[in-house]
Amino acid sequence: MFDSILFDLDGTLWNAVPEVAKSWTLGLEQLGIDRPPITAEELFPCMGLLLPDIVERLLPGMGEEEKPRIISHCCQVENEYLARHGAALYPEEERVLESLSRRYSLFVVSNCEKGYIEAYFSGSRMGKYFTGFESAGNTGLTKAENISLVIKRHGLRKPVYVGDTLLDHKSAAEAGLPFIFAAYGFGTVENTPSIESLAELPGLLDTMEA
Repeated sequence: MFDSILFDLDGTLWNAVPEVAKSWTLGLEQLGIDRPPITAEELFPCMGLLLPDIVERLLPGMGEEEKPRIISHCCQVENEYLARHGAALYPEEERVLESLSRRYSLFVVSNCEKGYIEAYFSGSRMGKYFTGFESAGNTGLTKAENISLVIKRHGLRKPVYVGDTLLDHKSAAEAGLPFIFAAYGFGTVENTPSIESLAELPGLLDTMEA
């Protein structure tokens, strides 16, 4: 039986694309960078990318020396905005997480910037259901390496990873974990156990453990 569940964040536990677009638009305005407001449609294909690549897509041709300043400021604005306003959770999320936390230790492992997972915990009020977390922004490591780090740190014996992209699938495999695809999220993964809603996760876990 599984003893723990590791979750991706964006596209798995919430959809913050509209709020991130608003916060980055605000951050760029504060920096005096002139460009049209960022839209959710424009930002959607960027989800899961590393921050320098996102800046390159949003501000093509921006000099490399400017990217760190833009990233630092916009991420700070983003985290403060999300911690205060939250974002769209998936249906029945609190009920599912509360139920799962009775049976498993829950974690978040994401490629996000430093402080973003904490913003999810604060803005969603779901932090009380999680034992720990790790992010690329904290460690500079890949998602697979951060998964392995969390496993070692907490002495997990049989974890499973839940995510919504092919990168999540590959990272779980690299770390030696079984994977569950959140098909309601942002990506496409084939030939793996999947759920069409977060509410289906407990039932699928029961089936996988039988």
